[in-house]
Amino acid sequence: MSFSTRVKEELAEHIGNSRHCKLAELGAMISMSGYVNGKEDVSDKDNIVSNHKMDKLIKLLNLDVHSDEGMQALKLRMIDEKYVVERQLVERSCCKQAYIRGAFLATGSVTDPQKGYHFEIVCDIEEQALILIDIIKSFGVEPKLILRKKYYVVYLKDGSMIVDILNVMGAHISLMDMENVRILKDMRNSVNRRVNCETANINKTVNAAVKQIEDIRYIEEKKGLKFLPDNLRALAELRLEESEMPLKDLGEMLNPPLGKSGVNHRLRKISEIASELRRNNND
Repeated sequence: MSFSTRVKEELAEHIGNSRHCKLAELGAMISMSGYVNGKEDVSDKDNIVSNHKMDKLIKLLNLDVHSDEGMQALKLRMIDEKYVVERQLVERSCCKQAYIRGAFLATGSVTDPQKGYHFEIVCDIEEQALILIDIIKSFGVEPKLILRKKYYVVYLKDGSMIVDILNVMGAHISLMDMENVRILKDMRNSVNRRVNCETANINKTVNAAVKQIEDIRYIEEKKGLKFLPDNLRALAELRLEESEMPLKDLGEMLNPPLGKSGVNHRLRKISEIASELRRNNND
């Protein structure tokens, strides 16, 4: 079962306590799906869940959705042969939550958080989309709108916003499932960043040590290590013996001991001497 279907099955069990919330949810479902026009499609699991919830709300409200009285109760009006709800239907915050829930049940989907973050509700006409966007924004969530073929798609791609909208709709179990995935993803990303950083530092240290040894070997070959001042020669000999030792540990082995910055300074001096010898040999 897909994550999207699990969310819808959870929402299908969520029934508002008040009549006005039931009307708001049913109005959204009819507006988005065109149910009363006989356009329902029960070919997949999501639509079966949606249609069962719609039928349940109709029975609880004891409403004839095909009558003028039913349309008036749901505050539905026609635009371009599509149903749109009047704003009076969703004045209360609880009704706005119910409306989003109904819209999602009818034509919404959400990607499995293991694969990515994407939440969307598909609208037939722009008016439906604009109403939905205003309602979602009232909860501090900022959806985006895109025209996909002939449909208007209201969508979210930010993980935290999707969590917020799941909370608004009342999908609390799915919300926790998604949060667990997000936490694990964040932990993995944090570990990967740390490992990559440590690997980069190790590579940098190894490359620096290789260069230091190359410079010392070059001086040894061309002039001998006695060519170096005593303090540099002692460090050069120690570096040849301990090719992988960190600078801090190298410094502690010197007599007298030297700090990491002091060791680094002397190794740069050795490198400069090697570079000068190379330039002279190339002349």
